[in-house]
Amino acid sequence: MTGSQELKQKQPIASLWDDAKAAAMSEPELLLYRSNLLGSDLRITNFGGGNTSAKVIMADPLSGEQVEVLWVKGSGGDLGSIKLDGFSTLYMDKLRALKARYRGLALEDEMVGYLPHCTFNLNPRAASIDTPLHAYIDRKHVDHMHPDSVIAIAACANSRALAQRIFEGELGWLPWQRPGYDLGLKLEEVSQAQPQLKGIILEGHGLFTWGDTAKACYENTLAMIQRAEEWLAANVKQPVFGGALVAPLPAEQRAALAARLMPLLRGKISKNEYKLGHFDDSDTVLEFVCSRDLQPLAALGTSCPDHFLRTKIRPYVLDLIDFDLANPDFDKVAASLDEGLARYRDDYVAYHERCKRENSPAVRDANPIIYLIPGVGMLSFAKDKATARIAGEFYVNAINVMRGANGVDTYVGLPEQEAFDIEYWLLEEAKLQRMPKPKGLAGRIALVTGGAGGIGQAVARQLLAEGACVMLTDIDGEALEQAREGLAKVGGKDAVAGIVADITSEEHVEAVLSACALRFGGIDLLISNAGIASSAPLEDTTLEVWNRNQDILVKGYFLVSRSAYRTMKLQELGGSMVFVASKNGLVASGGASAYCTAKAAEIHLARCIALEGAPHGIRVNVVNPDAVIRGSRIWDGKWKQERAQSNKIDADDVEKFYRERSMLKLSVLPEDIAEAVYFLASDKAAKSTGNILNVDAGNAAAFTR
Repeated sequence: MTGSQELKQKQPIASLWDDAKAAAMSEPELLLYRSNLLGSDLRITNFGGGNTSAKVIMADPLSGEQVEVLWVKGSGGDLGSIKLDGFSTLYMDKLRALKARYRGLALEDEMVGYLPHCTFNLNPRAASIDTPLHAYIDRKHVDHMHPDSVIAIAACANSRALAQRIFEGELGWLPWQRPGYDLGLKLEEVSQAQPQLKGIILEGHGLFTWGDTAKACYENTLAMIQRAEEWLAANVKQPVFGGALVAPLPAEQRAALAARLMPLLRGKISKNEYKLGHFDDSDTVLEFVCSRDLQPLAALGTSCPDHFLRTKIRPYVLDLIDFDLANPDFDKVAASLDEGLARYRDDYVAYHERCKRENSPAVRDANPIIYLIPGVGMLSFAKDKATARIAGEFYVNAINVMRGANGVDTYVGLPEQEAFDIEYWLLEEAKLQRMPKPKGLAGRIALVTGGAGGIGQAVARQLLAEGACVMLTDIDGEALEQAREGLAKVGGKDAVAGIVADITSEEHVEAVLSACALRFGGIDLLISNAGIASSAPLEDTTLEVWNRNQDILVKGYFLVSRSAYRTMKLQELGGSMVFVASKNGLVASGGASAYCTAKAAEIHLARCIALEGAPHGIRVNVVNPDAVIRGSRIWDGKWKQERAQSNKIDADDVEKFYRERSMLKLSVLPEDIAEAVYFLASDKAAKSTGNILNVDAGNAAAFTR
């Protein structure tokens, strides 16, 4: 959880409705406005969770008659970011007619197949399983939220009595039931039998509220959540979670230990599918992982279906006996992981065996998603960074629920069989099977040095497009931030990060690899691209210029590759390094002895690492560009003038000169280098190491021999 999110958690939920903004909106636009407001606060509902709806009178596109249309959040949407095209639209008369098709609880899943036949105006947005829950509540506007405070009440052993006491008859109550068609009919029954109700609590699940207008529905939703929050705060028993058992480590030590642990852990759970990690040491998490009740509460599992679908029913807790906070022994913690993870996987497989039905899907990845570390915080791992982060956010919601429920009563997790029936629901399995095939670099973590330059950005853009997460590093902080912002628009803010560093500094390089581990979980791909260029006759080459070339292009490449190599070995997942060198590393150029010598050393360093890395599955290859002028920060500086003088041409003619000098008469662009880097970094070149790929539009003198 970010600092701003945690601060928000401590502030009362307040209405953000703007009458002036809403005045000119249509009913569908008001539904969208309401949805975005509700989804902007994780205390109200989780990412991707919750549903909103409105019943709107519209003209039938075929008959022109006025008909009632249900607008409801479609399958897979997120309320905070949803647009109008994220809502399904269905004829209400057809939805009501579906009741005649219902053949009972045992066959309720077949009703999902009828929903497309109710579609209004050929809307391609698929309707979600929650559609009947909105359709059959006879109110114009309906919200279904997952607020921590209400779920805390819903997850109490005495949930029904507490709901009556807190809401004084304004909210109804239904016992736990898996979301589906039958639950929609039960909601209809309660809402009709008790017309005075303002909503209904679903045991262990969440909250339904309604209103005659979009604003009234929104404010009713907030009012019920506020009442739950205030009651819980006024009645909570102290100390929370049984009080503290251990004290958290200082922030720097927490981050350092997590950065060491994440690559090791990631390697152990990524043998069949690459995982990406997220670290959270917010106050909420630390309060829970440092508490006396950590072990028993974690073992109970989560209650709300949205929580455990993201986090698995239970987290993995590092045993305190394996972790001395007064003197953290990393090797001892690391040694305990194999046994602990094996025990967790065995328990998960046993859970599948106990609960599976005749037609249940096969057991899925049995590794944990959530990892709770006393004194340190929470790690979450998933197939992509956003999913890992969101899983952590969901478990924070679960922590809040456990705090609230155990603070006033006794927290109750969802029964194991019920949890299994949702996790391995055939409808959920069908949704998973419809997911697009992962991209070529899905789950991979790349570090790109010189990330603010033209080649660095082009490489990062290519890797992001192929599904990788990218950590950029550069010595120019302002240019780096501009590059990160631009690339976030390509790959999403979760998938790209940046850290300012001087790669000639051993301390800086170690900080870069730690940041990469803490942000994403480790490293799989190193693209060493940081560079400078210099040109001067030998007799005019100063020691300062010579050393600067050696420091950045040799020492810097050595330091980064050494640190990346250590992490790759720790993960035991193999890895790939690509050095962006130069044609000048193979072909001497007059007036550039410092640069050419450094580039030659760079190429040979790559070969040496390839020899040592092969037994560990670590491949190392080289891309040799030549004269990448467009978009290059190097060529924007003195280098362009120096090469123009060396070749006795005008600076404006440099690109043409190099193009005409090439065998193919083509300019070499940053995107050309990026394609070559991607090929060598990816599994497409899985059997290539110690090789050189020239991208120079043809230069016979640079042919490798």
